[in-house]
Amino acid sequence: MIYLNSSHLDNLDHDMCLLELLSNDTQLSKKGPAVCIVSGGLDSICTAAYLTREKGYEIYMLTFMYGQRAKKIEIKQSRHFAKILNVQKQHVIDISFMKDLYGMTNSLTDRRQPLAEKFDYSIIVPIRNAIFITIASAWALSINAKTVSYGAHLDDIRFYPDCRPEFIKSITHTLNLAEADSIRSGLRQKITVWSPAVDGIDKSKLLSIGYRNLGDEIFQTWSCYSSGKKDKSTRDLLHCGICESCINRKLAISKAGLEDKTHYAKKD
Repeated sequence: MIYLNSSHLDNLDHDMCLLELLSNDTQLSKKGPAVCIVSGGLDSICTAAYLTREKGYEIYMLTFMYGQRAKKIEIKQSRHFAKILNVQKQHVIDISFMKDLYGMTNSLTDRRQPLAEKFDYSIIVPIRNAIFITIASAWALSINAKTVSYGAHLDDIRFYPDCRPEFIKSITHTLNLAEADSIRSGLRQKITVWSPAVDGIDKSKLLSIGYRNLGDEIFQTWSCYSSGKKDKSTRDLLHCGICESCINRKLAISKAGLEDKTHYAKKD
């Protein structure tokens, strides 16, 4: 038999209150400010458009430089859409030191490796989404935003653990637990990490949502893992058209029944 004194009971009551307060809720909260992690790619831009134009959120956009090959064009396109979506504020965060830590673990930050044309573990950047979400949540807690979003969709969950609903549920709980006392006191607000995958939205459906809100502008998003190939006549950057991300883009656009107006490089 275990005997609990009054201090134990007080601690138990406190812990039970925290458990109730920090229940793993990954459904979208009520309208208000939302921090959106946006790369300038198709998925994240369509997600941000959905939240601001259909759900009525005030968007605070966060874009990362983590040493990726496509960082320049990703930042350019993210800023382009920040204006179109009339976001409240955009931060471009330089964590490119991560490239040195990643070393040869992945081909997105290591240019010496070829880019895969179908899924391969070489395109997985270790716990990238966990890092992004943690930083985004720090901003959200600071501006009293209840929602943090990123563009993970239903097709991602087969290959990417940090896109799965169970990961989202877990990191939501952990991040709220890290600020449990300030949330309980009312100084901070509980956050919800959300992605289209949570609501069963796949890539083609997400694209359709984006097209409904942005029209042909969605073809200005950048999906290619590479830094692009220059068109010899116009000098514009073109999607390579052959990396895994470009191929997934083509398939989703076709599945959505749209004419693909993305500019791809011609095969040699």
